[in-house]
Amino acid sequence: MREVAFIKQNKEKWLEIEEVITGKTKKDPDELSSLYINLINDLSFAQTYYPKSKTKIYLNHLATSIYQKIYKTKRTESNRIVEFFKTEVPLIAYEYRKFLWFAFAVFAFFIGIGVVSTHYDEDFVRLILGDDYVFMTEQNIEDGNPIAVYEGGSTWGSAIGIIKNNVMVGAKLYLYGIFGGIGTLLVLMYNSIMLGSFQYMFQQQEVLGTSMRGIWIHGAFEIFGMVIEAMAGFILGASILFPKTYSRYNSFKIGFKKSFKIFLSVLPFTVIAGILEGFVTRHALSMPLILNLIIIFGTLGFIFYYYVIYPVRVHKKLKAHAVL
Repeated sequence: MREVAFIKQNKEKWLEIEEVITGKTKKDPDELSSLYINLINDLSFAQTYYPKSKTKIYLNHLATSIYQKIYKTKRTESNRIVEFFKTEVPLIAYEYRKFLWFAFAVFAFFIGIGVVSTHYDEDFVRLILGDDYVFMTEQNIEDGNPIAVYEGGSTWGSAIGIIKNNVMVGAKLYLYGIFGGIGTLLVLMYNSIMLGSFQYMFQQQEVLGTSMRGIWIHGAFEIFGMVIEAMAGFILGASILFPKTYSRYNSFKIGFKKSFKIFLSVLPFTVIAGILEGFVTRHALSMPLILNLIIIFGTLGFIFYYYVIYPVRVHKKLKAHAVL
């Protein structure tokens, strides 16, 4: 069957599903399940015969959205918060996985800009971090403790202040997406350049490895959480710029709901990062190296698994159940 004929044959059904997703039409759980099964069949057909078409992408979006509608309407004895993190967020992460890779690519690119700029201009790091902070760090390095800045203040006071600051940065990364994603891009650009410049400053002083023992204890959750928050901001921006078959208003409503859930899912990682920075990072150089590595690679592996690998597994499981 030609793709045009396939679309014409199923157009009314897909438009009906769109109305269910946007809330214009109400369906009971059995009707939703029937629509979902039919849609999965259409998606499988499109994946087989039109693998590179926009139709396949469109149907995949509808399938994810209608499943979440089913999930919300069905009765469950499971804990709502558990199901939010176990199923709902991973499915959204899978649906918008290209936005994650885009956010990471932007993040990596501007880190490179920070590194190169610091390499060729010794004053660049002072412009980004400020003279006082650079001078303090250089003094700490001369004293043999590159991460001494994390040892000051009380544990709880430091943790609360850090969490507050990280939440504010994350909120900007997300909410500034309302400006078509440009605001998110600018906030991510600044923070990425700052990170690249900051880390290369330690490289120039030949203490990069030592500094990473401390910085990345909390940095895995904090920094890669920032990438996820940028992902949410880009989703929000794209919902306004690229409404696809929806009206711009309905596209924004859908984009806001889904991106906000992604943003909420990062908050626990932000809190844990603040606690690690306040309580653990200060002891980084006195800890056995193996313990540093366990914490760093453990936290890094966990956040990578949750937002990259686990969503694929949840999607495959969902698809297998739909076929059955």
